[in-house]
Amino acid sequence: MTDLKTAALEYHSQPRPGKLSVELTKPTATARDLALAYSPGVAEPVREIGRDPELAYRYTGKGNLVAVISDGTAILGLGNLGPLASKPVMEGKGVLFKRFAGVDVFDIEVDAESPQAFIDTVKRISITFGGINLEDIKAPECFDIERALIEQCNIPVFHDDQHGTAIVTAAGMLNALEIAGKSLEEAKIVCMGAGAAATSCMKLLVSMGAQIQNIFMIDRKGVVHAGRDDLNQYKAVFAHETDKRTLEDALDGADVFVGLSGANLLSPEGLNRMAANPVVFACSNPDPEISPELAHATRSDVIMATGRSDYPNQVNNVLGFPFIFRGALDVRATRINEEMKIAAAHALRDLAKLPVPEEVCAAYGLSNLEFGREYIIPKPMDPRLITLVSDAVARAAIDSGVATLPYPAHYPLKSVADVFGN
Repeated sequence: MTDLKTAALEYHSQPRPGKLSVELTKPTATARDLALAYSPGVAEPVREIGRDPELAYRYTGKGNLVAVISDGTAILGLGNLGPLASKPVMEGKGVLFKRFAGVDVFDIEVDAESPQAFIDTVKRISITFGGINLEDIKAPECFDIERALIEQCNIPVFHDDQHGTAIVTAAGMLNALEIAGKSLEEAKIVCMGAGAAATSCMKLLVSMGAQIQNIFMIDRKGVVHAGRDDLNQYKAVFAHETDKRTLEDALDGADVFVGLSGANLLSPEGLNRMAANPVVFACSNPDPEISPELAHATRSDVIMATGRSDYPNQVNNVLGFPFIFRGALDVRATRINEEMKIAAAHALRDLAKLPVPEEVCAAYGLSNLEFGREYIIPKPMDPRLITLVSDAVARAAIDSGVATLPYPAHYPLKSVADVFGN
């Protein structure tokens, strides 16, 4: 059997390099077709858009086009390898957008000398697109970059490393706590990590009911607490008065462990310090903070999720971003706000409780799936994601006042084909 490295390199290089291409959406078989596609016919939509810029959504692909943009400073856990090295990941993101939600993508890798240069570049090209997905940008710069672009652009700007992880984590967390007989409002949560994904996960959980005084964030120096004077503004949000200083202190009686840091950082001894029915989201890839085998051997009552596809309960961003952008694009939202993120999380939570179609089980080689400790998060191949998540996001955009179009006549969607009728 071909090893993974060889298979991956062949996949990306054969039969033609890369994973994306540009396709034609109009006929080009005759001279008249070409006259309509370019000169002289193209002058007519140009004049119309010049008269009313909103008509770009009618006469061009802008409304279904997302830019996936990176500076390559935090690639997939591989670190700062530069913008060009990020291109396979950005192309991969484009594959997922198209495969799961029918969204077109241009991947753009920016060689910027500073965060401000990156912001300026993205702002200048933003009119080309209906939305912007930021990817693989290191913290804390990613926070400032996203905030600035949200303020300066009138289209959705979404840093998936932050919010995609947060949305899927929140959905699974609510279900795991329900199974454990606990509530988010009362749960004591230990967050191992203080980067982009960790801070965004905790922020979303707070928006959904978690209490900051019950969250213990751990960085390289230990517990983030009110007595520290070395915290940036993003960590400081989670600092409160506590006598806990180490991971072990924080784990005493904790209900939840969320790992967004590195391999093998949660020991069996640490897991044993946690409360009954502990919820463990060990999301570091490829090696989680504790392996599911070790966690289950240590605690028979643990409810476990990881970032890996070869274990139950995968925290996978593909459950979120394609369908969030689908819903946002279809109502022409000017941004993706907290209400839309919460709506997506609840839609994912609810989907995991519905009976699972046979074709979804078959795609994963399973005879059946049902809501419980081994199934708290939907599977990425579930065709109902585009129905439930996109619909929830679109409705939330309308209800929160950031949509510029009404609820689409073709909603709720049943499949990607529903978007284009093919």
